[in-house]
Amino acid sequence: MSNPLLSRHSGERVWLVDSSIYVFRAWFVKGHIPYDRKHHPINATQGFLRFLYAFLYDQQPEKLAFAFDISLQTSKRRDIYPAYKANRDPAPSELKYQFQLCRDFIDALGIVQAASPHYEADDLIGSWAEQQRTTNNQIVILSGDKDLAQLVKNDDLWWDYGRRKPLHDGGIKSEFGVWPQQLADQLAIAGDKVDNIPGIPGVGMATAAKLLKRFGDIKGLLKNTDLIAQMQVRGAKRLEGLVKEHQEQVLLSRQLTGIDCQVNDLPENLSRRPK
Repeated sequence: MSNPLLSRHSGERVWLVDSSIYVFRAWFVKGHIPYDRKHHPINATQGFLRFLYAFLYDQQPEKLAFAFDISLQTSKRRDIYPAYKANRDPAPSELKYQFQLCRDFIDALGIVQAASPHYEADDLIGSWAEQQRTTNNQIVILSGDKDLAQLVKNDDLWWDYGRRKPLHDGGIKSEFGVWPQQLADQLAIAGDKVDNIPGIPGVGMATAAKLLKRFGDIKGLLKNTDLIAQMQVRGAKRLEGLVKEHQEQVLLSRQLTGIDCQVNDLPENLSRRPK
C-alpha cells in the first residue's frame, strides 16, 4: 500500500500500534460468531488477526511494537480523577479471553508488545515514540483514537489504519481544527464523554479550537479570560463566564488528556524476531 506520506521519508520507520481499538472493533461487529475448541467466542481475535496480517503484508514493517490496555481500575488517571472512564462497563470474560489470545499471537510472531497495570496504552506508545524518535526515524502511530494524534511531530504520522489515510501534523490540523500539540488542551476544554472527562459544560471541540487559535494553549487562555468576550464568536460573553467558572475543572481535565511519555523499562529493540 503505497502512500506519499510514507514514501517521502527515507529513514527508518517505527510502527506503534494501539492494539485495543482493533480488538474492540472486531468485538462489536454484528454477525456470525465463531468459537474455538473450548467453546469460547473468537470473533474479536479473528478480526484482530485480519487487521494484523493485512498490516504485516501491506507494510512489511521491520520495527514495530503493540501496546495493550490491561487494567482500568489501577490507572494513574483513575487516581487523579476516580470518575475517569467510570461510565464504562468492565470487559466481559469472553473479551478478556480473546485479548489474551491476541497477545499470544503477537508473541508467537516475534513482535514486541507491552502492557501496564498503571499506565494506559497511550502512555506506552507516547514513551516509545520519544524513545525511538531520532533524526532518521519516522514514527507511525496506528490508532483510531484521536488522543494519540497529539504525539505527532515533524514527519510522524497518525493513521486510523483501514479507515482513513495517514495524517501528518497539517492533516491533523485540518481534521481536528488544532495542531497536534494542542489536542490535549482541546480535549481538556471540551471534555470527552467517552472517557468521562468533564471539561467545560457547553463547550464543544469546535469552540475549544477557536479558543486555542486565539490564545495558543490552556495557560494562555486562563491567563487572558477577560479577553474572551472580545472574540468574534457567538455567545462570547457567555463563553467567558463558562471558562472563568470552570478553570479548576479544565486544569484537572488537562491532567487526564495529556499522554505520559516518560514510562520507563520499555523494550528498546523493536525489531521483529520471528520464532
